[in-house]
Amino acid sequence: MFRKNDTGGFRKKGSYSGARSQERGPQKRSGGSKYSTEGKSGYSRDAKTSGYSRDAKNSRPNRFGGQKPAYATSTKTNDNRGGRPSSGNRSYGSDNRRSADQGKCQGGFASKRFGGGGGRSFGSQNRSGGGWGGNRGGGRGGRMRTPHYDHNQFIKKAELKKKEEVFVTQNTFDDFAINEKLKKTIKLRKYTSPTPIQDGAINHILKGSDLIGLANTGTGKTGAFLIPLIDKVCRDRKQRVLILVPTRELALQINEEFTAFSVGLGIRSTICIGGLDMRRQMRFLRGHNQFVIGTPGRVTDLVKRKMLNLADVNNVVLDEVDRMLDMGFIKEITYLLSLTQKNKQSLFFSATMEKKARELALQFLNNPITVQIKARPTSENVEQDVVFVKRGEKMEVLHDLLTKKEYEKVLIFGKTKHGAKRLGKDLGDRGFKAGAIHGDLTQGQRQRVLKNFKENHLTIMVATDVVARGLDIENVTHVINYELPATYDDYIHRIGRTGRGSKTGKALTFIEK
Repeated sequence: MFRKNDTGGFRKKGSYSGARSQERGPQKRSGGSKYSTEGKSGYSRDAKTSGYSRDAKNSRPNRFGGQKPAYATSTKTNDNRGGRPSSGNRSYGSDNRRSADQGKCQGGFASKRFGGGGGRSFGSQNRSGGGWGGNRGGGRGGRMRTPHYDHNQFIKKAELKKKEEVFVTQNTFDDFAINEKLKKTIKLRKYTSPTPIQDGAINHILKGSDLIGLANTGTGKTGAFLIPLIDKVCRDRKQRVLILVPTRELALQINEEFTAFSVGLGIRSTICIGGLDMRRQMRFLRGHNQFVIGTPGRVTDLVKRKMLNLADVNNVVLDEVDRMLDMGFIKEITYLLSLTQKNKQSLFFSATMEKKARELALQFLNNPITVQIKARPTSENVEQDVVFVKRGEKMEVLHDLLTKKEYEKVLIFGKTKHGAKRLGKDLGDRGFKAGAIHGDLTQGQRQRVLKNFKENHLTIMVATDVVARGLDIENVTHVINYELPATYDDYIHRIGRTGRGSKTGKALTFIEK
């Protein structure tokens, strides 16, 4: 189709002509575009269907040398599927996370009916921003974009075992000045010698020092603080201990260890976590419990309900400090620690000590002793590789992998609880001994799935990052990242569930083509 231009000549619809064409530079778009430029206008539809328009001064240069409309969609995000007229300052499918700021610069007005107002975003990356505007409130925005990773960082062979320096303990459990019944219990549990973190930390804790213990999960951190604190309570029944951890599963795991170590000693614990009957927890708190083990959220809730008094707590343990801070518990932790005695003994245990954790330690620890265990990086024990899959074929590829003999005990990671639930059900429907552990399960259900996986009644467990953090599960042969983690740090923690101790494991990451 040809259209007459201002100079009397003819040009194809959608092409540029005259001075405007020279001003914009060479165009790489072919003719027949539904957008055309006439006179001084920016991109617009033809007059009969015109719904969107921009003045040239409000248009932006695009990579073709021409002017890009302010509402142009990005191929990486959702477009505007409503087909409604635009206000001059809206951003459709904007790749800019702060599309509201962009909108302020574009000016223009919009009808209130269609959500006029500056900085509205349709399909933007800002999930909490945007929406139809007006009085209707913002929508969710576009889909969250998958984090960009260099795939090569997921590929690595497990290193050949080299002759490593053998750790020589400075103490045996008999050398520690602890309760004799406690020593017998330790022997009955077949603990022959302390782990490095236990050997380095127990004596300092027995002396009453504040301590920062830096060691990975699975190195015996729980025993490093439980053994000396149980002994301390045996010597003085007025001692009270608060142990804060990031997840319910880790709290239950520590409580199990406490129960095993404290057999016959006449001391008790109360566990304070979500997913369990709060009234039952309240009843236990009315009794005399020397140990309170819980998550920051539930403990804070019980304190505010006047069911838990921390004024006489003189021993505090923060386990997995880095993870608790990553989960945003800084306010709860600071609040709870401020309620305890000022002259308390404080113990922080963590895999890493980032800036926020150091600031917290400076605020609440008194001349702490740092015990850092030089551990072999988890990833060195793990062979890492990627599996490229076409969209829609992930389940079939996963099915084929899981039928192989070497996949004896597999931990699969999903991104959301709904995805984990669906994947676990699909695998079960295909005949696999699979279960899923996620936030929609009751605490009892989660514990049953975890117990069945540990005891090999299930050979496959699907989990999310939050639930699996800090779990110590033996003999996991494979970790599969069915969905990409949010951060590389989460990736390291995921693959750390396999290749524990002197064993090697394998981690596979699914990448959609």
